[in-house]
Amino acid sequence: MNLPHPEDFIDIHTHGGKSIDAVYIIENLMAHEEITPGNIPEHACSFGIHPWYLNEENLDHLLSRVKAVTGFPNVLAIGEAGFDKLRGPSMELQRTAFEQQIVISEKIGKPVVIHCVRAWGELLETFKKLKPTMPWLIHGFRGNLELANQLLSKGMYLSFWFDYAIKPESANLLRNLSRNRIFLETDGADIDIRDIYNKVAKDLNMSVDELKLLILGNFKTLFGL
Repeated sequence: MNLPHPEDFIDIHTHGGKSIDAVYIIENLMAHEEITPGNIPEHACSFGIHPWYLNEENLDHLLSRVKAVTGFPNVLAIGEAGFDKLRGPSMELQRTAFEQQIVISEKIGKPVVIHCVRAWGELLETFKKLKPTMPWLIHGFRGNLELANQLLSKGMYLSFWFDYAIKPESANLLRNLSRNRIFLETDGADIDIRDIYNKVAKDLNMSVDELKLLILGNFKTLFGL
C-alpha cells in the first residue's frame, strides 16, 4: 500500500472512491458490508461500525469483523464509528459499540474516524471517560467555531463536510482555526476533491501546493508517520 506524496490531494474520507492520478484516498468500509480491506489492497482504508447499521442482533458479529481486519496493512484507522441522534439504535447501544471500537483502536495503536450527529455531549463524555491515547478524526464537520475549538482542544482532528467546505460561509471558520489538524473529504459524493482544495486554499490565502503540504503534514501526524 502506498502513502501520499507531496503532490497528492488527500481525500481523507470517501466511499467507493476511484483511482485518480495525484489523488490519495482513504476508503471507508463498514462492518455490515461484505467488502473487506483485503478486497482492495491498493487503497488505504478505515473500517468500523457505522451507527446507522447497528442493532442488538448484529453487534457481536460486527465487532468480530472489525477485530478480524485490524491486521491488514492497508487499514489505517478504525471507523467511521460514533453517535447519531437522528438515525440508528438507542444511544446506549451506540455507546457500547463505540466504546468497544475505541478499545480496539487503543489496542492496535490506530486512530478513529468519528461520525457524530447532534451527539457532541455523548462524544465528549466518552472521550473524558476513556481518555484515549490514539487521535480521533471528526469526519463531515460543519459546526461552529466554539465547537471546533472545543474538539481541537482535546487533540482531535477535523475533516470538513464537503458541501460546507465549498460554501462561502465556511471561510471565516477555516481562517480562525489552528491549521495543523484540518482535513478535506468528499465522503463519496459526486464532487472533486481538487475543487475543494482550490476553494479552501483561497480561504486560507495560500496556494494549492501549500495546502497540499499542510494537509500532508497533518496526515503524517495523525497516523504517526
